[in-house]
Amino acid sequence: MHPDCPRPILLTVAAIGVGWLGWSGFVLALPLCLVFPILWSMAPSRTSAALVSAAYFLAASRGLPQGVATFYGSDLLPGLILWIVASLGFVIVHTVLWTAKHGLQRPLRYLVACMLMAVPPFGILGWAHPLTAAGVLFPGWGWFGLAALATGLAALTTWLRPVAILTLSGLWAWSAASWTHPDLPVGWKNVDLEYGASLGRDTSLERQAALAGAALTELRTGNWVVVLPESAIGFWTPTVARVWQRALKGSNGLVVAGASAVVDAGYDNVLVAITKDGGNIIYRERMPVPGSMWQPWRAWFGESGGARAHFFDNPVLDIGGTRVAPLICYEQLVVWPILQSMAKDPALIVVVGNGWWTAGTSTVGIQNASAVAWARLFDKPLVISFNR
Repeated sequence: MHPDCPRPILLTVAAIGVGWLGWSGFVLALPLCLVFPILWSMAPSRTSAALVSAAYFLAASRGLPQGVATFYGSDLLPGLILWIVASLGFVIVHTVLWTAKHGLQRPLRYLVACMLMAVPPFGILGWAHPLTAAGVLFPGWGWFGLAALATGLAALTTWLRPVAILTLSGLWAWSAASWTHPDLPVGWKNVDLEYGASLGRDTSLERQAALAGAALTELRTGNWVVVLPESAIGFWTPTVARVWQRALKGSNGLVVAGASAVVDAGYDNVLVAITKDGGNIIYRERMPVPGSMWQPWRAWFGESGGARAHFFDNPVLDIGGTRVAPLICYEQLVVWPILQSMAKDPALIVVVGNGWWTAGTSTVGIQNASAVAWARLFDKPLVISFNR
């Protein structure tokens, strides 16, 4: 056996541990993912770098096979295939950009890999991005914190690694000791639901009445905006709009809820704002879930269906004069939607999701941890509403 053989094995096993623990759904564990660039830079060959990258990504996204099986009511095979396919972008980018050269080559190449995985097209599957940890290490620093972590990530791939490890570890310990969650903005209220797979699929008037009743209960306690999860209303139609308008009669509050809007080529995953005077669509999701929702290949064969992606549209929206950064479900797992929104300097972040299909996995926890980390980085109030 070649004397270097144990090294790739050890690095791969370590990458599995880092991906598993760093993306466990606990926000303060996110800095563990900073070990990945260390393992990547220590890889003795391009093949080893590919193994390390695959091990990290697959461990971080381990909930995907079970989630897909639950969503489609199938066995694990389709989920396993999608899991492996989803990892290819991450693995290819980090394998191609790996280098055995020292000096500035390695840190610069790693930063290029980070950038590519943060924006489309590779960023569409840019899960488990180490930059997400910036909110834990540099809370309140905003764009400067993002730049500081990028510098730290580059340093972790060089001979300055020991200094970077000590510095980032110290910041991590300090942050953990003084950690506070983002505030809920005054006058806003999130409503979490436990309707499981029926949310958005039960189109009965009884379900709409129950949801409206839950919203009204919160509005009557002094809140002026109530947020319901993704898909809460189901398909947004004139009939549904009238039902809600009548339900809110006598209330001066506003309800923000997830819904689906049918269009010629398929549908949009949207947020609607409803008051006693009526309702309208205020946000169309920029990045629906690839594969299960966003299916661009349908157009190649002249077929319709699937959710549309509005990649760089409506990064912020206006609710009662307040600039809001919206994130629906999958947008919480990738980097570019939140950074695009933060470039517009919103007053708060609203996060909604429908995570019934992820039961038994860490996916919803990871979504929440990511949202909390970004909110803390930019020091923004945060509203989170999920259905389980």
